[in-house]
Amino acid sequence: MSHKVLHICLSSGWGGLEMYPSRIIPELARQGWQAHGLALAGSRVAESFREAGVEPLTLASKGRALLAAGRVLAYLKAHGIGVLHCHKSSDLRLGALLVTLRPSLRLFFTDHMGVTRPKKDPYHRWAYGKVTRLLSISEATRARNLAAFPLPAERIRRLYLGIDPAPYAPCLDEEARLALRRELGVPEGAVAIGLPGRLTPGKGQEVWVEALARLAEARPELAWHGVLIGGLTAQEGSDEAHVAALRERIKALGLEARITFTGFRRDLPRLFEALEVVCVPSRNEAFGLTVIEAMAAGRAVIGSDSGAIPELLDGETGRLAPAEDATAWAAAMAELAGDAELRRRLGAAARRRVEEDFTLAAHVASLIEEYESQQGEKGE
Repeated sequence: MSHKVLHICLSSGWGGLEMYPSRIIPELARQGWQAHGLALAGSRVAESFREAGVEPLTLASKGRALLAAGRVLAYLKAHGIGVLHCHKSSDLRLGALLVTLRPSLRLFFTDHMGVTRPKKDPYHRWAYGKVTRLLSISEATRARNLAAFPLPAERIRRLYLGIDPAPYAPCLDEEARLALRRELGVPEGAVAIGLPGRLTPGKGQEVWVEALARLAEARPELAWHGVLIGGLTAQEGSDEAHVAALRERIKALGLEARITFTGFRRDLPRLFEALEVVCVPSRNEAFGLTVIEAMAAGRAVIGSDSGAIPELLDGETGRLAPAEDATAWAAAMAELAGDAELRRRLGAAARRRVEEDFTLAAHVASLIEEYESQQGEKGE
C-alpha cells in the first residue's frame, strides 16, 4: 500500500465537517501517511488544505465534478494514491464513480452529520456499495447508520473524533487571565458561564439564555456572567436571524449587561481559561467536538443528555441536562456556579478522560488501521 490518501470535500461551507481534513493532515503525516486534497476552487476548504501544507486539486463547481472524473483519476495515478476519503454524502457520487472506473481504489466515508432518513434506493445501494468502510463518529450515529444505509454491520465502524489536548492546557498567568475576563465583560469575582459554537438553531443558545434568566431569579445571590462565543454573521457560519432573535430575547429578559457576545474568536483554548463553566446545549450532536475541547481545558461542562454527548460526559466528568429544559439547565448551572471545588474536580476528571479516550493521535492511528485493513472489502 502506498500510504497516500485523497480527502474529498466539495463544500463551500465552513463547519466541523469541512475543518476535519485539515485538522488531521499534520497527524497523518506524523504517522507516515501523505494526504492530498480535492476541494472547490476558492473555497474555505481549499484554503484550509493549503494552511495544512497541502496544495489541493480543485474543481470549478460541485455540479461538474463527475465530468472531472478523468482528471481526478489521472491525478491519482500520477501521485500513486490508492485511498479515497469522502466527508459529504453528495461527494460519494464522485467517489463511487472513481471506484467504478478503477476498482483497485479503496473508498472511505465519514458520516459527520448523522443520517436522518433511510438511503436504500437503487442509487444509494450503488454508491454505498462502493464504500470500503463507513465511519460513524459516535455510537449514536452508528445506530442510525446501521438502520439507514444499505451496508452490512461489519462495514460500519464507530471512530470517535479526537483533539490534541496540549493547546487546551491552561497557560495564562493570573494577570493575563483577569485581563481576558475584563475584555469579555466578566465582573471581578463572577462565575463566567460560556457557550461556544456556531450561533444557529439547534445549538441551544435560546435554552441557555432562558436558563440564565431562571438562574438569576432563583439564585439572586450568585454572581455570574454569560459569555456567548461564536461568529455573528453568515460569513462566519452563523444564522443572522437567529443572532438577532437571541439579542431581542436577552433584551426582553433584562440580561443585556450580564451576557457578552464575543463574535468569532480564534483563541478558544485561551477563552476557556476565562470561564468557570462551559455549556453545550445542542439538541442532537453527532459527536460534540466542543465538549471534548472544554473537557481538555479542564473546565466544568454541562452538556445535553441527547445525541452523542452522553457518550463523552458523565457524572464523574461533568453534568447532563435535557436539551429543551431550561429549568434543569438553570439547576445544573447553579450547582456548578456555587461550588468551586466541584468544578475543579469535574474539570480534572474531564481532562483525564480526553487524554485517555479522545486524542487526535489515537483517532488518526485508528483511521490508518482502517485505511490499511484488508477486511470488509467492497461488495456485498
